[in-house]
Amino acid sequence: MFTSLSDRLAATFKNLRGKGRLSEADVDATVREIRTALLDADVALPVVRAFTDRVRERALSAEVNQALNPAQQIVKIVHEELIGILGGATRRLQYAKTPPTVILLAGLQGAGKTTLAGKLALHLRDAGHAPLLVAADLQRPNAVDQLSVVAERAGVAIHAPEPGNGVGDPIAVARSGIELAKSKLYDIVIVDTAGRLAIDEELMGQLRQVRDAIQPDETLLVVDAMIGQDSVRTAVAFDEAIGIDAVVLSKLDGDARGGAALSIVTVTGKPIVFASVGEKLTDLEAFHPDRMASRILDMGDVLTLIEQAERAFDAEQQARMASKVASGDDFTLEDFLEQMMGLKKMGSLSKILGMLPGMGDMKAQLEEFDERELDRVAAIIRSMTPAERADHKILNGSRRARIARGAGVEVSAVNQLVDRFVEAQKVMKQMRAGGGMPGMPGMPGLGGAGKRAKAKQKAQVHKGKGAKRSGNPAKRSGAPSDSGLIASPDASFGGFDPAELAAQLGELPPEFKGLLDGK
Repeated sequence: MFTSLSDRLAATFKNLRGKGRLSEADVDATVREIRTALLDADVALPVVRAFTDRVRERALSAEVNQALNPAQQIVKIVHEELIGILGGATRRLQYAKTPPTVILLAGLQGAGKTTLAGKLALHLRDAGHAPLLVAADLQRPNAVDQLSVVAERAGVAIHAPEPGNGVGDPIAVARSGIELAKSKLYDIVIVDTAGRLAIDEELMGQLRQVRDAIQPDETLLVVDAMIGQDSVRTAVAFDEAIGIDAVVLSKLDGDARGGAALSIVTVTGKPIVFASVGEKLTDLEAFHPDRMASRILDMGDVLTLIEQAERAFDAEQQARMASKVASGDDFTLEDFLEQMMGLKKMGSLSKILGMLPGMGDMKAQLEEFDERELDRVAAIIRSMTPAERADHKILNGSRRARIARGAGVEVSAVNQLVDRFVEAQKVMKQMRAGGGMPGMPGMPGLGGAGKRAKAKQKAQVHKGKGAKRSGNPAKRSGAPSDSGLIASPDASFGGFDPAELAAQLGELPPEFKGLLDGK
């Protein structure tokens, strides 16, 4: 959603590079560009004015004039101010001292409340809670049926005593849902209410009656992030009518300009607690203002990436892979397939790579990447026999032709996969021998750096005493670069260099690193 805003801000900051000192004219020009970028992103005018005034004031202060790199200091100021208008600290759900915790969902028609109810229930179930969905939307046709389907997909319980479609009392349904939760020991109750317009006083009155009847611990307003500043006006109207505790942004993965997320906290004073970032039930994230600000400024969001990787790769799988690396066992095609399937569970690869710092310059390549490539690779590996997966060296010409026919691809695709896998094996061996990823320090538990790695580090410390560079460009291209990264003979997946990705993935679990480095 913030692609356009990110591009505009990145271009603005690029103009500041190389300047040893910023004049007042430079600051004014930068602030003017930031103001235009925010207005184009549909951020509310009062928010833009307050934001740019604070940026200008801080940019002209001593904290920038005394800085070694004023351009970087400007980026730091904008980052901190973005965190401020996004809410500052992360807002968590407030749980009742005595279960069940009652969560009331409200919002406009079409905002995505029913789907959000299922996503929230699944999110809480994965966190160890026992949620109960209550179908109190009795106005919209088939709303009860839709919530029943969503509850089944999420694997959570639902209370739906009324058929809906205009039949039933939502107040009685909400009350009976809480009583059921108390008797069946559900610790979370999520009440899905009917969508309504803020100007419809009758429906708003009904929502107030539901709120008064169940006394919710959290009243969450579900806001469609794609409707721009209308979402801010909606939040203000609902807060005045029923009182809301926090906001949930739906459809944050859309192509709208994103002004709602940057305006709603400042205008309403209500924090954003969750963000829906896709169509799947798993596409719900806790809203972290600092991480969102980093995404907007193309600083990446590695923490969220790590959390997604930990959910995709279970503890048993991680332990088995770590044991294999530590014991010196070969990395097989079966392991490669297992890692790739775990990566696929994390969601879109373009979205995953977009969370890495500095990937804004590779947007075109990310957009051109074919997500079906993972399915084709999986089909090739699954067309192999167990013996072939365990030892790729037996894959002669006839075997590769048979595998290609079984997977419905050309033999060249099989050859390319084997080549990429060989590179992945090399990375795993380097981790085992050197104690870490190429160009990175040793990993705890895997031993220290090998003799060659230590000699290389020593040579880098004592300048002039390192290994001589070859005069042959062909040989030199295969040698380690000055940065310590291993040059890759095959830039797979849209031209990404596995070594460069490895350098940026230092904090990810070994399973996740092994797959990306081997592509």
